[in-house]
Amino acid sequence: MEIKLQDLTKIFQAKDKTETVAVKSLDITIPSGKLIGLLGPSGCGKSTTLYMIAGLLKPNNGRIFFGDEDVTDMAPEDRGIGLVFQNYALYPHMSVQQNIMFPLENIKVPKDEALVRAQEMADLVGIGDLMSRKPKQLSGGQQQRVAIARALVKKPRVLLLDEPLSNLDARLRLQTREEIKRIQRETGITTIFVTHDQEEAMSISDEIVLMELGEKRQMGEPQDVYDFPNNLFVARFLGTPPINMYDGVISKKNVLVNGKAIGTTKGADGEVFVGIRPEGYIIDKDGPLELTVYMVETIGRDTALIIKVPNTENDTFRVIVDASERIKPGEVVKMKIKPKKMFVFNKETGELIN
Repeated sequence: MEIKLQDLTKIFQAKDKTETVAVKSLDITIPSGKLIGLLGPSGCGKSTTLYMIAGLLKPNNGRIFFGDEDVTDMAPEDRGIGLVFQNYALYPHMSVQQNIMFPLENIKVPKDEALVRAQEMADLVGIGDLMSRKPKQLSGGQQQRVAIARALVKKPRVLLLDEPLSNLDARLRLQTREEIKRIQRETGITTIFVTHDQEEAMSISDEIVLMELGEKRQMGEPQDVYDFPNNLFVARFLGTPPINMYDGVISKKNVLVNGKAIGTTKGADGEVFVGIRPEGYIIDKDGPLELTVYMVETIGRDTALIIKVPNTENDTFRVIVDASERIKPGEVVKMKIKPKKMFVFNKETGELIN
């Protein structure tokens, strides 16, 4: 089921009549059968967008289409959506089986059929042997699977997940996100996954939509968005460790940092921001960048060099090099830059230049 959001806008009005634009003129096409991650910082409008798709919030402007059907004014129960909330919203007095079957009771599915469908969904999410338990007898990951099974049992056209992993510990998050991906692939259902965690979004999404201040900043396959950020916000938001950002200058097509040419660009002469991914440095005795190592962290097969850079937004940068490079704190290291790991941005608009 393809989903189209056309010029979607949501404005909230406070008691004092002040207005907050939560989503602004959002245009997105979500391909049928794909898992799409809505990603961004708190307050960027991703959950608001999800709730408008679900029908729980009405947009001030714009239209929502499921395939060719305009569902903008349709009631939530008529849209054919399955919704999983952050807090699971399970009924504590009901068994797993009863929780999963509950949506079917509301639409008057015969009990025998409902039992079969509930068992099928429980088996699909890996809790088929827990049907008689109550929610308090389950782990957080098991409760989340019950919530997903309950959302799927209606055979929805669209599955919507609102930060479904945020209440789980790190190990369960990893396990459950793998399960979500498996379930989505096996069912083939169009799925929208809201998260503020870039690792979650990039690991399970077919495509991500990166949002800021209610607007789409970039959409694409996760690795493509990381490799080719089209603006400063995307470059800064994606990446762990984060991208290193320098004040730079374009002069006669050369990109200068601290007066040294580190690459070239087609941009016009002037001041710019220069972003370099931590893995974009190469130790080279003739390299133009001269960096003093403050600390060294060994992280498996890689080494992170902590570089003190005064008068920058973080004061320290991380440079990732191979662990075979024996660098000590206090050393001055010369570096050159991998061209595909360097990005030049307009200082006023934040748009990518190269």
